[in-house]
Amino acid sequence: MAISRKVKNSLNGASWVRQMFEEGEVMKRLYGEQNVFDFSLGNPNLEPPESLKKALKALADSPIPGMHRYMQNSGYSETRKVIAEYLKEESGLPFDEKHVVMTVGAAGGLNIVLKAILDEGDEVIVPSPYFMEFRFYIENCGGQMRLVDTRQDFSLDLSEIEKAIGDKTKAILINSPNNPTGVVYDQGSIGKLGELLKRKSRELGKTLYLITDEAYRRIVFDQIRLPIAFHHYPHSIRVTSHSKDLSLAGERIGYIAVNPLCEEVDELISAIVFALRTLGFVNAPALMQRLVAPLQRNSVNIREYEEKRDLFYNSLISFGYDVVKPQGAFYLFPRAPIEDDLVFVKELQSKRILTVPGRGFGKPGHFRIAYAVDKKVIEAALPGFKEGAEKYGSEKR
Repeated sequence: MAISRKVKNSLNGASWVRQMFEEGEVMKRLYGEQNVFDFSLGNPNLEPPESLKKALKALADSPIPGMHRYMQNSGYSETRKVIAEYLKEESGLPFDEKHVVMTVGAAGGLNIVLKAILDEGDEVIVPSPYFMEFRFYIENCGGQMRLVDTRQDFSLDLSEIEKAIGDKTKAILINSPNNPTGVVYDQGSIGKLGELLKRKSRELGKTLYLITDEAYRRIVFDQIRLPIAFHHYPHSIRVTSHSKDLSLAGERIGYIAVNPLCEEVDELISAIVFALRTLGFVNAPALMQRLVAPLQRNSVNIREYEEKRDLFYNSLISFGYDVVKPQGAFYLFPRAPIEDDLVFVKELQSKRILTVPGRGFGKPGHFRIAYAVDKKVIEAALPGFKEGAEKYGSEKR
């Protein structure tokens, strides 16, 4: 079969998450869904808030004429105005509707931004561990991903980022709260990153962009407040979605927000809208745009995710695992008790527990647990995690 060589190469390194998820589907058919403990896919299990359900019913009962037709490629003006007002209130910056582009989720948004800014061979710096699809998004647009290590606690290592910045650098892409670690990059780190990018932009004589993937922005714990990158760097672009905060992953609705202080902001927005069209998205889902507009301050019950975090984290620590405590999202990224993360993931799989090897996120020796599942699934799986730790706990690395 004469498929693209580039796609064929990408298939060989395709998502470990999907691979484990698909293996899990086979196991569920064999053993029954209730006997398989699937932590492979970050698929929100909480239902959307009642406010969204009521709005959906009201719209279905009293439809707006023409509400399923095309609109401006950037999205409904009224939706973007509401989001811009929210961003203005949050940041104190002069956002208006032109700074917002509605997208087909955060994934669609990232592809559009990268398409708009990258020339062939441009580099995008990405801290590791990272969401594995980033590589494909960047390469789809002719760019090259340049991974940089984070510190042992998965916080940003500014010295590594500085060493990676060069003539080919076009952007740095960060994801906070982070998938796969659940770590939040703190105010100090974001501030220092902004100063570094300002200095490097001057030295290189060109604009370096800071792209922030904030798909988990509202899922933060322990009363943490997520830093606002717009405050620290003018050439910043936020890409987010309502997949997680409103549990609308299957509806694919999100937006891009460009810092209004960005130089040549109008040209950048025009490029983003053009990329949206040429990539074939045309526009974000019309119905969802109307529904999420008034829900910018709403979310599912984040406390439920925090309680699951606490149960899982405290249990794993008591079993002897080395785990950085997540501050957001719904992931844990423990160190495997043996060097080979794939072997350990297979060991857990023998206990019908599905996790994802850390090598899929650029960090061998770890494994990812997605705990967006019912609490009873976590409770039922804990004995298997304990047995895995006991089996390999005495082995030296």
